[in-house]
Amino acid sequence: MTAPAPRELRPADLFRLAVEGLRARRLRAGLSALGISIGVAAIVAVLGLSASSQAALLAEIARLGTNLLTVSTGQKAGGGVARLPAAAPAMISRLPGVTDVQHLGTVPDAKVYRSPHVPAINTNGLAVNAASLGLPAAVGAKLARGAYLNAATEREPVVVLGAGAAQLLGIDRAWPGQRIWLGGRWFYVAGILAPSVLIPTVDASVFVGYPAARRYLGFDGHPTTVYLRTRSDRVTGVHALLAAQANPENPGQVSVGRPSAALVAQAAAESAMNGLFLGLGAVALLVGAIGVANIMVISVLERRGEIGLRRALGATRGHIRTQFLAEAVLLALAGGAAGVSAGALTTAVYATTRGWAVVIPPLAWAGGLGAALLIGAAAGLLPALRAARLSPVEALWSV
Repeated sequence: MTAPAPRELRPADLFRLAVEGLRARRLRAGLSALGISIGVAAIVAVLGLSASSQAALLAEIARLGTNLLTVSTGQKAGGGVARLPAAAPAMISRLPGVTDVQHLGTVPDAKVYRSPHVPAINTNGLAVNAASLGLPAAVGAKLARGAYLNAATEREPVVVLGAGAAQLLGIDRAWPGQRIWLGGRWFYVAGILAPSVLIPTVDASVFVGYPAARRYLGFDGHPTTVYLRTRSDRVTGVHALLAAQANPENPGQVSVGRPSAALVAQAAAESAMNGLFLGLGAVALLVGAIGVANIMVISVLERRGEIGLRRALGATRGHIRTQFLAEAVLLALAGGAAGVSAGALTTAVYATTRGWAVVIPPLAWAGGLGAALLIGAAAGLLPALRAARLSPVEALWSV
C-alpha cells in the first residue's frame, strides 16, 4: 500500500502559521522589525522631503518666471573688478524681446548701522545699493511692510530694507520716524521687503534711490547689476547678446546669468546630498536584516519539538522551509509597512509646516517595501533551510 501524497500548504494556512509563529514571540519580533522600520522610514522620508522641496521650488520658480536675466560686473583682464557703463541699462532695453529693465549700483563706502552708537566694525556685512524704482517687480520681490521708493522719496534720505537686513538691524516694521544710521547721517525707513527667492542677495541689502545715493553717499552712478525680463520665447537669444550690448567695448568683462537656472542646479545639488542619508538608511536596513536572521535562527533552535511533531504528522521539508521563510518575510514586511507609514507621516508633517505640497514618490514607498521583502527573504532563507533539514526523530529526540 503506497503512502498518500502530501497535501499542498494553502496560502491561508501558511499565513496563519506565520502569524502564530511571530505572535508567540512578540517582543523579540517587534525589536527585530524595528531596525527594518527605521531604515525604511529614513529612505521614505529622505526621498519624500527631497521631492516635496523640489516641487515647491520649481512651483515658485514657475510662479516668478524663468525669463529673468542678470547682467553684472565681471573681472578685468589684468585683475580687479570691471565697471558697467552708466548707459548699460538703457542700451539693454533696446534689445528685441526685452520687456523690463531695472538695475542697482553698489555704494561700497557706505556703512549702515542701527544707530551712531554702534561700533564701526559691526556692519553685519550689509550692502548698500542705489536702486531703480521698478526693482521689486522685476526680481519677483514683494513688500512685507511699508512702501517702496517712489519719484519723491528716491531723492531724499529714505531707504528700503531687505528682509535679512531688517532682521539684522532689529527692525520689524516701518513706522513714521523709523530711521537708521547710513553713511554718517540718518536715513528714514520707508519699507521692508519680503524674502526673495530668485535673488537671495536682495535680502541682505539696503536700498536708496539713485539721486539720493549721489547726493548723500557719493555714488558714482555706475550700475553693478542689471535685471531684465524678456519674452519667454526670446530668453536664449537675448542671453547671447547681453554681454556685447551692455559693454560693447569690453564684453568679456560682463557676467550674464539666469537666476532660475541657478536655483534648479541648487535643487539638483541638494538631491545629490540625499545619498548620504540614503546610505544611513541602508545601514539601518542591514542591521534589521541581521536582527531578522538572528530571531529566525533562535526560533529554529527553540521550536525543534514543533518541527519534529509536524514532520511526524506528514509535513514535508518543503512545508517546514516555506513556513519559516514566510515568517521571516512577514516580519520584514511588517517592519517595512511601519517604516513607510512613519516616513510618510514625517514627510507630511514637515512639508506642511514649510508650506510645501506633500509629494511621496512611488519609488520611496515601493522601494521601501521591496527592500523589506528582499531582506526578509534573504535573512530567513538560511534558517528555513536549516529547519527543513531536521529529521523528525532528531527533532523530537532533542526536546
